[in-house]
Amino acid sequence: MLVNTWHFSFTVSDIEQSILFYRDVLGMELVHRQEQANAYTRKFVGYPDAHLKVAQFRIKGGPATRSGHMLELIEYVAPRGEKVDTRTKNPGTAHLAFEVDDVHAEYERMVGLGVRFRSEPVAIEAGINKGGFTCYFLDPDDITLEIIQPPPR
Repeated sequence: MLVNTWHFSFTVSDIEQSILFYRDVLGMELVHRQEQANAYTRKFVGYPDAHLKVAQFRIKGGPATRSGHMLELIEYVAPRGEKVDTRTKNPGTAHLAFEVDDVHAEYERMVGLGVRFRSEPVAIEAGINKGGFTCYFLDPDDITLEIIQPPPR
């Protein structure tokens, strides 16, 4: 039976570039880095020559997770991967949403840092989050991320 979440993970093309984005642009806390090029990892990921660079993050001041992190980024040094179409309409793609207290201020701050957005903040007009605001943006690998300001409760 499932009891909790451990972490969410994205595969990235350049771990250093991604660390700069998630730490310095989004403000996440980098809690651990490691390289994995061992028998356990190779068996686990299913690639006999696997060599991974890993970075793990959490939200600064956010709730503690049992694993100590909530987002894991992985660069496959070997075997190298291929760029895929990460648009949200495509089956198998994912996105990660971050709650913010002021979506408009975060949008302006991030635009000023060169972050690419799909739209300006959009008012949520229906459903459980009616009265809130949200928008999608892209990380350096075109992974879709979201900022959402929930409605007042």
